[in-house]
Amino acid sequence: MARNIEIKARISDFDYCMKKAESLADAEPEIIIQDDTFFKCENGRLKLRILSKDNGVLIFYNRPDITGPKPSEYHITSTHEPDRLLYILERSYGSCGKVKKTRRLYLIGRTRIHLDQVENLGEFLEFEVVLKENENMTEGKTKANELIKAFNISAKDLISSAYVDMIKENRL
Repeated sequence: MARNIEIKARISDFDYCMKKAESLADAEPEIIIQDDTFFKCENGRLKLRILSKDNGVLIFYNRPDITGPKPSEYHITSTHEPDRLLYILERSYGSCGKVKKTRRLYLIGRTRIHLDQVENLGEFLEFEVVLKENENMTEGKTKANELIKAFNISAKDLISSAYVDMIKENRL
């Protein structure tokens, strides 16, 4: 199972974060339109991310719902038939939420920076510091904390839950 250390934060100045990411990144950002459907799953979260008519990824991940740098374990597999897989998963497990977003993906070494514009939710920043197979989480947490400072993210901006959970909460 792959692992990373990640944070998620609500941002009020998208342009500032974009300029900061551009100044630190190894290359230009990749802009990705994502349509995620989440499925009922007792042991973590399971989502199908549809990227295009013939490109999708099934992602299972497990992470604690806490603010600040947190460990996440995940598995990813791709499909060339995302609509067919969506049909099968909805019939098998039942869907429990949908998230649509535009993501700007920046890479800084082994760290993925996501600037997300989430439909019906707002603008967010995520850091994912990818860990090596047997690497201790300490180095990843240190890197995440360095980026929190570099982007001027305050403790009140940090978010513990997934976008899908936040969207569900807004509907209550």
